[in-house]
Amino acid sequence: MSLFVSALNSGSNGNCYYLGNTREAVLIDAGISCKETGKRMARLGLNIKSIKAIFISHEHSDHIKGLEVLSRKHKIPVYISPATLSSGGLKLEENLLNHFSDHESITIGDLNVTPFSKQHDAADPFSFVIKHQETCVGVMTDIGSNCNNVISYFKQCHAVFLEANYDHNMLMNGHYPAYLKKRISSDKGHLSNDQAVELFTKHRASFLSHVFLSHLSKENNDPHTAAAAFEQYRGATEIIVASRYYETPVFNITGGSTGQTSKEINLQGVQMALF
Repeated sequence: MSLFVSALNSGSNGNCYYLGNTREAVLIDAGISCKETGKRMARLGLNIKSIKAIFISHEHSDHIKGLEVLSRKHKIPVYISPATLSSGGLKLEENLLNHFSDHESITIGDLNVTPFSKQHDAADPFSFVIKHQETCVGVMTDIGSNCNNVISYFKQCHAVFLEANYDHNMLMNGHYPAYLKKRISSDKGHLSNDQAVELFTKHRASFLSHVFLSHLSKENNDPHTAAAAFEQYRGATEIIVASRYYETPVFNITGGSTGQTSKEINLQGVQMALF
């Protein structure tokens, strides 16, 4: 019933998330190079041959820049919406190309992957939940607001990679031009720490064991700031900050289990990948 998960990289410099069981795995997004993906998986003791599919959320470069080489070199099927494929200008091998539909579950071995539409400034953006038997893990980044789809699927998760892109005060007082601040904070931009906390406090299931704070802005957020926003609300849920520089350890998600991990820093009950 376990799902083994890791953020291989999380941030505007590249996003790639590993989720699998003991036999097969999928990647959500391929925003780091093929070489770096292989290196990080090897450091974690993960075999790249276990990757049976790559699911793409949208066409922004930090989610697709390693995709073409990774798929072609390792003959990995890609699941992507037609609009995202077109907007990304991707050249993928026809025999490895697959499309998906909103809310339609796709079976990859013993894994089930369900894409769902969200609000973001992309052609056809999606997030995903991945299930193995009764265990469910979500990958919910690049979401401009806590829309009904996000809320509905968040409630199902035993663990979730959840966007906490920016701290509101840091963004508004920072050096970004006004138009970019407006874009980031819009309903089709990114989720703030406060919005992530609101989703967590209002809609988490009693069995939600892990939240991986993901896609943190380098300029407009800070790992300690993001983690501190959750500290008083987290209860028994482990809060882990995914890094833009290193892979997280592999976490064993088994329903309400706390899991066993290594290579973490524990700060007042909040676990952080090494930054």
